[in-house]
Amino acid sequence: MKFSANLGFLWNDRTLPDAIRAAKAAGFDAVECHWPYDVPVAEVSNALAETDLKMLGLNTRRGDAAGGDNGLSAITGREIEARAAIDEAITYAAAISAKSIHVMAGFAAGVEAHATFVANLKYACENAAPHGITILIEPLNKYDAPGYFLTTTDQAVLIITEVGAGNLKLMFDCYHVQLMEVDLTHQIEQNFQHIGHIQFASVPDRGPPNNGEINYNYLFQVITRLGYQAPIGAEYKPLGLTDQSLGWMKACRAHNTNSITNS
Repeated sequence: MKFSANLGFLWNDRTLPDAIRAAKAAGFDAVECHWPYDVPVAEVSNALAETDLKMLGLNTRRGDAAGGDNGLSAITGREIEARAAIDEAITYAAAISAKSIHVMAGFAAGVEAHATFVANLKYACENAAPHGITILIEPLNKYDAPGYFLTTTDQAVLIITEVGAGNLKLMFDCYHVQLMEVDLTHQIEQNFQHIGHIQFASVPDRGPPNNGEINYNYLFQVITRLGYQAPIGAEYKPLGLTDQSLGWMKACRAHNTNSITNS
């Protein structure tokens, strides 16, 4: 089992380049981030080259975050801003060889929002394809992001099917899906063909995955059995220093090694 450090939450008290170095020192296989745009591309590229880590993905800008935005691409009337954010994300991702972009939908509802999101995703997929970049969409739970447009895997798969682009995939965050839909094993199995990236955290506190209501040792075995080989994203809140929250990784790898040996 391979793991990616989500640097939006892990080591977020450090600069992005230093967080990349910390992830390497901690034994992660890859990294991912949220909004790297204020960091010069050269600094991120140098840190990735130095550590021999891949940046799996990043997010489009939220918009006016101080004003309450959490994405733009499903908001009717803000298509110009949404597509500018998509263009910016593609340019940055291509420069650091990141292979996926999470296009954030934002707070919206209804058929017009659906149509707007579909149109903006078609634009994103078309412009990302020449760079070999996958576009991801992620359902968010109603507790952390009330009013967010995309909330369930069924809704996401409907949109993926309607857009019809080979480089549009589902970001399956176990934390969000458990809070909205539960039954994670069947959700992963049923949606596996659409999944482009998997993330995890404990439920309900979004802390490290060695507590809470999800048995990640079992779930990671399910993911492995299905043939998923890419690193999965540790997108949890450390509840303290990141380095002191990483016992789960060693324990998980030991558990899965023993399970394979004894099978």
